[in-house]
Amino acid sequence: MQQIQNTLYVMTPLSYVHLDNTTLRVDVDHEKRLQVPLHHVGTLVCFGDVMVSPALMHRLAEEGKSLVLLDRFGRFKARLEGPVSGNILLRQAQHRGAGDVDVTRDLARACVAGKIRNGRTVLLRAAREAKEADDAKQLTGAANHLAASLRAAAEASTIDALRGIEGDAARSYFSAFSYIVKPAMREQFQWGGRTRRPPLDRVNALLSFLYSMLMNDCRSALETVGLDPQLGFLHVVRPGRAALALDLQEEFRAPVCDRLALTLVNRGQLSDGDFEVREGGAVLLGDKGRRKVVAAWQERKQEEITHPLLEQKVPIGLLPFVQARLMARAIRGETTGYLPYLSR
Repeated sequence: MQQIQNTLYVMTPLSYVHLDNTTLRVDVDHEKRLQVPLHHVGTLVCFGDVMVSPALMHRLAEEGKSLVLLDRFGRFKARLEGPVSGNILLRQAQHRGAGDVDVTRDLARACVAGKIRNGRTVLLRAAREAKEADDAKQLTGAANHLAASLRAAAEASTIDALRGIEGDAARSYFSAFSYIVKPAMREQFQWGGRTRRPPLDRVNALLSFLYSMLMNDCRSALETVGLDPQLGFLHVVRPGRAALALDLQEEFRAPVCDRLALTLVNRGQLSDGDFEVREGGAVLLGDKGRRKVVAAWQERKQEEITHPLLEQKVPIGLLPFVQARLMARAIRGETTGYLPYLSR
């Protein structure tokens, strides 16, 4: 079992991250704020105006560690890494699979099924815990719709049909999302449906930020096992788009990101002051809000669950790596199809 490597997030504007012998050091206004052994860091993620020394960039590349640059609101800007040492035979199998209609459809079906199944689990759990009868009714109705979507996905014969089913299921899932938010928090965290680029309310801002961090983890996991994150099966391949990372991300959105977002909201851990409203109506997490969410994200990744296939405890942060390995085995033909992670 691979040990989880830590991701270090640097968010303070004008921080300077550099090497200090065998440690990574973060200075702010020429004063040391943090110093950690470099071997404890797997990925360095910098938000906004953070400076990174050339020596540290070279060392990260030499040691196979990633440097990810995001803007101050968490949107991806760039990624620096050393030469990819993935298995060329695995990548050849991936490219052959992408050109095979049956292989592509089956892998896409697994991604869609995992997403729908895990979203339904979130809705059913919320329905059981709902205090209001109408909330439980709305959540149960959406869960039933997702059950029908699962049956339809199992019978879909084309990629386009699967994408249509996935889109319909997502609309149904998010139509009930506000009923998972506690009644006392609904005025502060109003929900008008999923909006992106830009998010138009606080819940959407929170979800988009969490999905961005999940995306980085999924891409790293795929590269670690030797798969090409650009060549996907469900998502359309486009220049500069990590389509396979988007495929892998789908099964984790609801059980990892959505549940964490709802926990932060329902427990009152986020408030008005943690968000910023930009000109045009865009709502984004502010500096203080990002710090809170990143801290909760890191804590969440350390929690252990019992993997349904491996039947052993696995830290949540390791799930993308486990599933990337299972996906690689399916692509190589070592297993009969890909089994996505299914939450309980």
